[in-house]
Amino acid sequence: MNRLAKIVQSATPSHRIQFRRNKYGTSGAREFLRDLLAIANADVDGSRYIIVGAEFDDGGQKQLVGVGRDDFTGKPSYLALARDFIEPPVRLRYESVIVDDTRVGVYEIGDCQDRPYMMRKDFSETLRRGDAYMRAGDQAVKMNRRQLQTLFEKKFRESVSGDSIEIGFPGEIIYKDMRVPLCDLSQLPSETAATNIRQFMEVKSRMKAAGGNTMVARLTHARLFGTDSPYEDRSPEELSEEMHQIRRQYLDEDEHYLFQKHGQSLQFVIYNQGDEPLRDASLTVVMPNHAAFYVAYRLPKLFKNGNFVERLPSEQADYPSVKLSDDTVRVSANLGDVPAGEIVEVFTRPLLICAGKDLAGRRIGIQFALHASNLRAPAQSKLRLLL
Repeated sequence: MNRLAKIVQSATPSHRIQFRRNKYGTSGAREFLRDLLAIANADVDGSRYIIVGAEFDDGGQKQLVGVGRDDFTGKPSYLALARDFIEPPVRLRYESVIVDDTRVGVYEIGDCQDRPYMMRKDFSETLRRGDAYMRAGDQAVKMNRRQLQTLFEKKFRESVSGDSIEIGFPGEIIYKDMRVPLCDLSQLPSETAATNIRQFMEVKSRMKAAGGNTMVARLTHARLFGTDSPYEDRSPEELSEEMHQIRRQYLDEDEHYLFQKHGQSLQFVIYNQGDEPLRDASLTVVMPNHAAFYVAYRLPKLFKNGNFVERLPSEQADYPSVKLSDDTVRVSANLGDVPAGEIVEVFTRPLLICAGKDLAGRRIGIQFALHASNLRAPAQSKLRLLL
């Protein structure tokens, strides 16, 4: 029997554990948010649980009613509801367990160290932005101003000031600037291949206009693509389509050129100068996106024995989480606890970047925000890459 099933069998109602007979479903979304807030704000340590499909009768006996399999299909997405409407974020998962041949749903809420938890925005007329709930007996009760003030004062007394946190680039001291070497992006394998195709298309166009034969095209093809590549009489449309697909075709070669041959490793360090560790810390880094500035969104394949080989899943898992948009590059990392008085590296595997010569003399600003459950406010600052 797994851990959650044992909890269902042995647990009784308390501030840490709530039982509910029926699933929430779409119509019970308001109740779900209210109950989640209440149990997250409970004054207990460790994980908390909402058990669905079980109840206690008037005689105090536990009855397993069960929950249908359809409640675990993601419709509604309880995790998305919590993420969209509750702040600060709550660590939540919803799983089904089988107890005495009955399927029961268990919400497990991770240790809630950042109370009070509140509504981030309006859900309905009766569940508004700023609302917070607590458990009183087996009921969820809306918190009043005094109760909220008590929690905020407790949080402030037990929190750490962001002024005691320093972040930067590693070295003999913690640096705020880092110089980045530049590379010639015109030598990217995909760019070289595209240039060759353009030249070949120009030669074929001139031949057609002059009414020439294919001998010149064959010789040009051998010069540009090598004698190992057999000549094919491709149409202008076929060559244009090949140009369109060139980046995808040479993706592995380009990533090898950018990040293995000419890349720069980017690592950050955090120095917690306070008297207590940062709990459940995470770092978000934001950089501008630029056509001549590349950030690897994954570890590139390894080049071995003339072939590109996929990295092990464990290696990829150690690489930072990277999200690219048109304007920004956002990198995030979960750090867990950051000890007091120690310098800690942020990434298990450093971030890989590469900058082209078009950016010579430029400076790229890096904005970061360090979050922790016992930080009064995120520690924020800027670093610079000197290109």
